[in-house]
Amino acid sequence: MKFLVAGAGGFIGGHFVKRLQIEGHKVICVDIKKKEDWFQLFDSNQNVSLDLKDLDNCISVTKDVDYVINLACNMGGMGFIENNRAECMLSVLINTNLLRASLKNKIKRYLFSSSACVYNTEMQKNSFVKGLKEKDAYPAMPEDGYGWEKLFSERMCRHFYEDYGLEVRIARYHNVYGPEGTFDGGREKAPAALCRKVIQAKLTKKNFINVWGDGEQTRSFLYIDDCIDGSMKIFESNFTNVFNVGSEEQVSINQLIDTIEIIANYKLERKYDLSKPKGVRGRSSDNTLIKKSLGWSPKFSLSDGLKNTYKWIYKRLSENHDNKKFSNY
Repeated sequence: MKFLVAGAGGFIGGHFVKRLQIEGHKVICVDIKKKEDWFQLFDSNQNVSLDLKDLDNCISVTKDVDYVINLACNMGGMGFIENNRAECMLSVLINTNLLRASLKNKIKRYLFSSSACVYNTEMQKNSFVKGLKEKDAYPAMPEDGYGWEKLFSERMCRHFYEDYGLEVRIARYHNVYGPEGTFDGGREKAPAALCRKVIQAKLTKKNFINVWGDGEQTRSFLYIDDCIDGSMKIFESNFTNVFNVGSEEQVSINQLIDTIEIIANYKLERKYDLSKPKGVRGRSSDNTLIKKSLGWSPKFSLSDGLKNTYKWIYKRLSENHDNKKFSNY
């Protein structure tokens, strides 16, 4: 079949394209970034740099396509989200216009990638909170900017199904990490950022790292292969409701660092910076619905996923260190 992957130049997008290729599908890959900035670029596909906030672009690129995978949005780690709320909310134009174009071009099925940032922040004020069920997004009080955009876009998908019959599928991602993603520059998420910091300290023989907050914030982190598996389960199902795609293995940031230190075999002092963005105090996924409905649960433990991630980042940082380019990081 012929797929359009919006946001194909991003971290999750690159892995999604790889999976679709392995399964033998034709893929049109679209991202606003220049191709040299894509995380993964496969020459066997049609690769297009295009702004999908524009309706005409969406109509053009969805022509003769069977399925749409919408992973496109302007986002990053907590440091980026909290300082770019308007930019994050503008991504609503991408989903709006891709839905309109999908209706016009008779797309058979449409997957929207949502986020755990849609969840009511009043339920996330303590460390090691109870896992969040899909229904806990209401009454609505998501993270400002990015969370509101994702929640609004979920509703729009739902109404395009109810009003127009467009077959939509919705996955709520919980802190996805793994190789082939960003690990510096301000958009990286906690697992990649902390792997980078530990590796930098080890390579330069420093005895400390800086940590945002007090380290007692808690999250669950989902390895990228599990994310793609869960997403495909949702996409291929007959369910139009929202599903969590996350891990139930909730850890504190300090515990996350503990695990990375074991992988690195390098112990560090931690200097806590309480002035940095910290996000909600605690968040984890409740996977009851997706387990019951689709039989999916993550295969990778946090430790195993971090080993793969650490190895990938270490290779890149050590190469730059050896070539005297380490200061760029």
